[in-house]
Amino acid sequence: MQRRHFLITGACAWASTPPVRTVKIERVFKSPDGFPNALEATKEGLWLGEQSSDIAYLLDWKTGKVLKKVETESSNTSGIAFGGGYLWMAANGFALGRSKKSTDHPSGAILKVDPNSGKTIAEYPVPGGGGGLHGLEYADGFLWTASHRFTKLGKVDVRDGKFELVHSIPATKPRSHGMAFVAPNTLWCMFSTDRQIHKLDATTGEVQEVIQLGKDDPDPHGMCLWKGYMYYCDAGIAPGGLPNESSTAGWIVRFKI
Repeated sequence: MQRRHFLITGACAWASTPPVRTVKIERVFKSPDGFPNALEATKEGLWLGEQSSDIAYLLDWKTGKVLKKVETESSNTSGIAFGGGYLWMAANGFALGRSKKSTDHPSGAILKVDPNSGKTIAEYPVPGGGGGLHGLEYADGFLWTASHRFTKLGKVDVRDGKFELVHSIPATKPRSHGMAFVAPNTLWCMFSTDRQIHKLDATTGEVQEVIQLGKDDPDPHGMCLWKGYMYYCDAGIAPGGLPNESSTAGWIVRFKI
């Protein structure tokens, strides 16, 4: 009976076709350094991680004014989260656009960072065996990770100093990037190559909805959700570290969700 239930459930999940919709993009403001690749929504403001300088900025939601500037020990920053009193930084490999430092992370790492000093409190390996790491999202003591070698979206327990992978769901497309969690059980994930954002069941990974960005929309990288709007950023950098030649490079944009 258990096997029969598994087969029926699986067949139903694959048989369903999620709705696909398009959206109208609105430019909000440009990032301070011009290479934004990570966003995190908080009531204090918008946390932004710059890919080239590896600086974390807290920005005013309305104006983009810098409220806080934090120089971190991340490298090639491609994800940022805030929770538990700390910044969490996705160091995605060798630094881009700046001189190398002894603190760089050529093989990728997750950094737990003091949001005032920028100093690394702890360093953790990328779940699933290392490799490239893009999006991070903090939700109620758990850190969601988008790592490429793993080809899954991982849920890591970071409560009370732990760092333990407790659950994962499939990454439904290549090059998973920014994420946004909505209680009780929804995870949005950006897939940059396909220019899609998927609404996922955070337990099963079932795709519930697809947002398809247009070919002329800003290049998608980091992402977050705030007060009914999905925000994302155009890093201005293509895979391999080359300029993406986008007319909206450096911009943070949004659309109504």
